[in-house]
Amino acid sequence: MCLAVPGKIVSIEYGDTPEMTMAKVSFGGVIREVSLAYTPEAKVGDYVIVHAGFALNVIDEKEAEATLADLSEIL
Repeated sequence: MCLAVPGKIVSIEYGDTPEMTMAKVSFGGVIREVSLAYTPEAKVGDYVIVHAGFALNVIDEKEAEATLADLSEIL
């Protein structure tokens, strides 16, 4: 089973091209480096859905919180 998880962008390092732009994303306080190649519009403070090290979508805070609440119930 594959799972995409929401996280909050805390910083962005812009690369020479959009494909090289990376972000530090917080997953409940655990910081991971994530590629923003598929979400070049993302900015610090945004929530993104992340799978396999790539941010796939920018989502609003309410949607992220709802998803995190659902995940906490099943984990």
